[in-house]
Amino acid sequence: MFDGFASIASHSGSITGNSMSTRRDWLLQQMGITQYQLRRPRVLQGEIAVTLLPDTRLVLVAEQAPTLQEPLIRDVLRALNIQPAQVMALTPDQLQMLPEQVDCAGWLLGVESEHPFNGITFNTAVFNELISSGAAKRALWQQMCNHDSHLFSHP
Repeated sequence: MFDGFASIASHSGSITGNSMSTRRDWLLQQMGITQYQLRRPRVLQGEIAVTLLPDTRLVLVAEQAPTLQEPLIRDVLRALNIQPAQVMALTPDQLQMLPEQVDCAGWLLGVESEHPFNGITFNTAVFNELISSGAAKRALWQQMCNHDSHLFSHP
């Protein structure tokens, strides 16, 4: 009845030089116990999940988010027909707290993320580089043009 466990115990002695967690992982695997890894462990460490307001249309993600009153930001929002009240600025850590499915566009300013933003994600350089580089601005406008049909309802 306990032959399988005895076999595991005898093999566990041959694991030397590995950490305790590796040994535990190996033992659990041998017993057929599936281990799960939390996707957002900080939620369990007391951090509060981030929730979007129902009228949020754009999530701006940056280490240091610019104010929505910056001329370039105002121009982009005007071009997208988005009001400042419809924008939520987050840090990359806060972005991980969002639900997996977000029903709005995302603008990643100098950060990388695989978070799905309703199929629309704008990737640009950090804000200071964006405002000083014509090529970076052109790349942003091109991305906006590529998603024109998703962002606007045409008559």
